[in-house]
Amino acid sequence: MEIERKFKVEKLPNLENVKKAKIIQAYLNTDSEPTLRIRKYNDEYLLTYKYSKKDNEINVCNEVELPITEECFNNLLTKIEGNIIEKTRYFINEIELDIFEGKYEGLILAEVEFESIEDANRYNKPNWLGEDVTKDKNYRNSYLAKKH
Repeated sequence: MEIERKFKVEKLPNLENVKKAKIIQAYLNTDSEPTLRIRKYNDEYLLTYKYSKKDNEINVCNEVELPITEECFNNLLTKIEGNIIEKTRYFINEIELDIFEGKYEGLILAEVEFESIEDANRYNKPNWLGEDVTKDKNYRNSYLAKKH
């Protein structure tokens, strides 16, 4: 189960010497459950499906990731709905900071995953994180993939 909150970023922290990953992802299905995503994560290839659960303020979903081959990824890439999402993800303590490239260059978002909904509700964000956009569909990757 994945429990997370998503934030806009007010000011970038120092990213020198921060672990990072290059991500390319796209969606095979976004209009019904489960959502199906393919992702290249550095040199790994994954197929992910998510079933969302509804909560008033927190994103809660069951997520399953399955490894796939590069060949499978490239084949599925020809069958996607909408846009390819490219981003570099930086790992800053519990925060995953995504700096988007390509079509969404300039967009910067941060996600924080939690062990429980209670932990998510109690979270005290650092001052460089801005508005909580967890429930704003405009900032979901699956929505960005469909956006024209």
